[in-house]
Amino acid sequence: MISAEFLITSLIVVLIPGTGVIFTVSTGITQGRKASIFAALGCTAGIIPHLLATILGLAAIMHTSALAFQTLKYAGVAYLFYIAYATWKETSAFSLDNTPASSTALSLVVKALLLNILNPKLTIFFLAFLPQFVTPNSASPLSQLLLLSGVFMIMTFAIFVVYGLLAHAFRTAVIESESVQAWLRRSFAAVFAGLGVHLVLSEK
Repeated sequence: MISAEFLITSLIVVLIPGTGVIFTVSTGITQGRKASIFAALGCTAGIIPHLLATILGLAAIMHTSALAFQTLKYAGVAYLFYIAYATWKETSAFSLDNTPASSTALSLVVKALLLNILNPKLTIFFLAFLPQFVTPNSASPLSQLLLLSGVFMIMTFAIFVVYGLLAHAFRTAVIESESVQAWLRRSFAAVFAGLGVHLVLSEK
């Protein structure tokens, strides 16, 4: 069940930069180590609704219903464009002592959660990928599905935390240059917008 093939494929899927990785990295640079961990936590929590959708059979409906898929896809697009706009318009300088308060931590978790909830690729991933590693004719396929999903979520959280900590390690160089700050802010905004455009143009 938890085979080398499953672990390797999951690792590749998690390592590929997407909305969650970009958000975690940008948070690590702009708000620090703790904030990046909250972002990673939110991105990981965003997997849960897709898992539940798979278990309840809603993922199968989205996979076959163009309207359901398109609705979810364009909701995700709208949110990506919102994040891009907010990042582009942000003018405050990055600071080394910007430790997030509890309310800020909650907002980071919620924002990251929404990013992954509105990612239709995760729903298709769970529908098409996880069932392949469930033992045929198993007496408890649900428990196997939950175990595989748990492993995937742990791997996601661990790798996203590493991404965030690596981004934090380069903060000092970023803080010391206003031009680097402006370049990074615009780059992050462009990446989020680009992901939105890519999602618009992607096929079902």
